[in-house]
Amino acid sequence: MKLNKASLFALISVLELASDAERQLSTTDIAKKYCISTHHLAKVMRNLVHEGVIQAIRGVGGGYRFAGNINRTTLLDIIQLFETMESELDLPHWGEDGNPIVAELQSVTNEIDNLTKAVLDTITLATALKNSRLREELLTNRKQPEAG
Repeated sequence: MKLNKASLFALISVLELASDAERQLSTTDIAKKYCISTHHLAKVMRNLVHEGVIQAIRGVGGGYRFAGNINRTTLLDIIQLFETMESELDLPHWGEDGNPIVAELQSVTNEIDNLTKAVLDTITLATALKNSRLREELLTNRKQPEAG
């Protein structure tokens, strides 16, 4: 599965903000940390504010803060704000003549789409953050030299 940049930037931003509900970060803060385009991220952030996922804080030291529920918001919730997640076979007029091979391929891609959505709909932000912290601990432990 390949996410478009807007979906990926949205997931990164939402997870970063949701990792500490009291903290607010600017678009620049997030863009620098993840080496992504500030301009593109600003568009994503506007959409996330419009959808009520994050809150814009105005004024000196302003930025963004997570506004949702990390235990109920799923990865699918965020991704679907930016893309449909429907596979398309790149064949002109594939369905017009009822070709059984093309119809079978479309059936398989539809099943893959449905399974992907089902998995993403079970992963909450809380779960993704917990897993990322576990990964960070594993990496930290690997880097530390063994005593002895």
